Amino acid sequence: MGGVKRERDGAVGILTLDEPATLNAMTPDLMEDLARAVGELERDAAVRALVLTGAGRGFCSGQNLKAFGALGNDIVAGVMARYFPAMKALRECRVPVVVAVNGVAAGGGFSLAMAGDIILAARSATFIQVFSRIALVPDLGSTWLLPRLIGRQRALELMLLNEPLKAEQAKEWGLVREVFDDGALMQGALQLAHRLAQGPTRALVATRTLLEASESATYAEQFRREIEVQAEIRNSADAQEGRRAFIEKRPAQFTGK
Repeated sequence: MGGVKRERDGAVGILTLDEPATLNAMTPDLMEDLARAVGELERDAAVRALVLTGAGRGFCSGQNLKAFGALGNDIVAGVMARYFPAMKALRECRVPVVVAVNGVAAGGGFSLAMAGDIILAARSATFIQVFSRIALVPDLGSTWLLPRLIGRQRALELMLLNEPLKAEQAKEWGLVREVFDDGALMQGALQLAHRLAQGPTRALVATRTLLEASESATYAEQFRREIEVQAEIRNSADAQEGRRAFIEKRPAQFTGK
């Protein structure tokens, strides 16, 4: 059976795209299963961070063209109904999401990698847009995500020229946080995810939400929004623990509440 493999490592949920024969190419079924899997782990209160990765030699090779017909005659409706929920689930996940890119992240797979919060890469990882090679435009949120991560000029170069972006360069450009030897990638991803899982979950996710809102806000609007969110979470259990720990000069013990 393909689909998405679900695992747990303590407070960290691990989701693995598990169709290695196609380098985990996207199909409607795979993307629907990914949306379900994110939802399942989100509903588990003990999960406080997620890791998303791919089985085998690649993270995700993009759209499986053989399965494209399953979207129906109305491509827009098909993609919005069967692909967007997974991307939205990752973007709005109630816990931080670490993406561990092993091997190629191509086309829609590149978009999927960017849907998480922090990207780590194996040394063999490659990011490539692909779309213009087949006379198409970038999709699945790529034109929104990529320029925000690496800037307009670099994003446009990758999209127009289809030049592969190697892991080390992706780190230099700010797309990837850290590059690991291939065999050490998951260890590094889990280490980071556990660090996030020990943090103040509500504050971390609220920070992500504020950053995204800032893209379309004025300085004054964002200034006010920050204080509004601050007022909402300042009496949370973690915020109170954080203040106590600061005063007592000890490490805080957050519970994610």
